[in-house]
Amino acid sequence: MARWKKPTKEEILENRRILAERARTGDLRLPGAVVEIRKGFGMTQEEFAKTLSLTRRQVAEIEAGTANPTLETLDKIGKLFGFSVGFVPRSNSRQEANL
Repeated sequence: MARWKKPTKEEILENRRILAERARTGDLRLPGAVVEIRKGFGMTQEEFAKTLSLTRRQVAEIEAGTANPTLETLDKIGKLFGFSVGFVPRSNSRQEANL
């Protein structure tokens, strides 16, 4: 199985900046965010799971969008990249579409 090249500290900081900007613009959604955070650190699912005290299967299910992670699990994942879990306002066009 191919492994990602471990990113440098600068690459991790740049990945974090890009993800933070996407979060600010409302363009960052679970489960894609979890995949991007993990890949941003250059970790396999196994390594990521071990870091978070989860199983590889739990990580795979979160990334596939089939899991129902707890707030505690989401908080652990977010803290790795300096994020906190919270509600993000929708843009006006999305709000109007839901009315």
